[in-house]
Amino acid sequence: MSVSTHVIDEPGPITARLIDISKRFGDVIANDRVCLDVRRGEIVGLLGENGAGKSTLVKVLYGLTLPDEGRIEIDRAPSTIRKPSDAIAAGIGMVTQHFSLVSTMTVVENIILGTSRIIIDRDSARKKIVLLCESLGFGVDPDELVSALSVGQRQRVEILKALYRDCRVLVLDEPTAVLAPQEAETLFKAVRLLANSGIAVILITHKLHEVRKMCQRVTILRRGSCVGTYEVAQHSDDELVELMVGRAVEHANHETVKPGNLVRMSVRNLVVESRGGRILDNVSLEIREREIIGVAGVSGNGQSALVSVLCGLTRPTKGKIEVNGHDLTHGKPMDYLNAGVGRIAEDRHASVIAEMSVAHNIVLERIDGFRKAGAIDEKAISTLVQKLIQQFAIRAAPNDPVSSLSGGNMQKVLLAKVLSREPKVLVIAQPTRGLDVLATREIRNMLAFQRVNGAGILLVSEDLDELLELSDRILVMYEGRIVAEFTNSQFDRNEIGLAMTGSGSR
Repeated sequence: MSVSTHVIDEPGPITARLIDISKRFGDVIANDRVCLDVRRGEIVGLLGENGAGKSTLVKVLYGLTLPDEGRIEIDRAPSTIRKPSDAIAAGIGMVTQHFSLVSTMTVVENIILGTSRIIIDRDSARKKIVLLCESLGFGVDPDELVSALSVGQRQRVEILKALYRDCRVLVLDEPTAVLAPQEAETLFKAVRLLANSGIAVILITHKLHEVRKMCQRVTILRRGSCVGTYEVAQHSDDELVELMVGRAVEHANHETVKPGNLVRMSVRNLVVESRGGRILDNVSLEIREREIIGVAGVSGNGQSALVSVLCGLTRPTKGKIEVNGHDLTHGKPMDYLNAGVGRIAEDRHASVIAEMSVAHNIVLERIDGFRKAGAIDEKAISTLVQKLIQQFAIRAAPNDPVSSLSGGNMQKVLLAKVLSREPKVLVIAQPTRGLDVLATREIRNMLAFQRVNGAGILLVSEDLDELLELSDRILVMYEGRIVAEFTNSQFDRNEIGLAMTGSGSR
């Protein structure tokens, strides 16, 4: 298959239709008589809060989940899809955030792996893949090991795998979550080419500017039910958010404040070595009061190590770290905590104890302050946590296990745990990754509020829009080094993106 250059002016007939899909998991109704259709040559958006039922719906389409009720039609004919091989045979492909590639195999080997043919002509397969790459502008070497590819290139291999199997419906689940701006633009150019050649695309995303850029129609789910299908051009972003959450949502309005002169955290010539190589290479930065320093970079360029070092979890090989004038270079996590440093790691699931209650997760690091006559004062804990649940808009009760919470509410528990201690320095990584529009707005507002109240914040994020919205300065990391710095008066998406991929520096 090669991608045709013929452009479809208007979407054609319906390629795939899900009709009255219902799915329950115990007492939880994930989908309740949900309908969705996508036409030939169309990119349709699928929107909704986390837990609205989007993933369940597309898993039904791809045969990963069997519906309790409802039916699927392909080209207006009933289709039985009970497993992914049925979906592939019906012309359906899906690319998720978690790639299913074998890193020790080449691109060609990964693409032909699992095909139904008993004998595979590798040369013919390679030629077909080369044609696909040329048609889409994908700079992928068919003979390269997957382990040597960037995140964006691996995603392209997943798309190539679906196209190699002649898919006519392509599901993309949060495709730009870990991409640099240039990689995202390359992806969307390819997706437009696919739609123009007649492929039907279902795009799941929380980024409304992507919906507005790519989609003519969106289908919106809320709490397992279909709210409706809407023309994007006829609705503002706030109206789409209201349809998703069922109520009007106040638009973020971050108060403008000037950073102060007091340096909250100073980092000088920081080096972290591992197995003979440098994970961090002479990193220097300062965070002042009332300042948000954004750290941009494609995943794996030293950001995680930086966060770990600045919270005392990793000892630096060289360099110096000061917090409010105190040397904490070789401090332990508790030393940083006592010095007023709050930390929220990128893996929220690893930062909570899932079986424990919301209340005990929030007070865990200061439980000694709730001892009364040698026993834990549960009443005092409950009083504090009830207040924090209201303050941080956590949709849970104090005694609910954290494992029962959505990603957004789990993140709010972590924010309540850290921010209720009023940290002077906040080191936070990927605060809104994977969260829906409402939770993202709420958490960004919390960070902006901390800034106004005098905290110095280091914000590590792979979401450039987040950094552009919140940051006073943006530092770009590439291969363990800070290769560029931008002040908010100099923010340029293209220049920042080039620096993220190592193609530019300042």
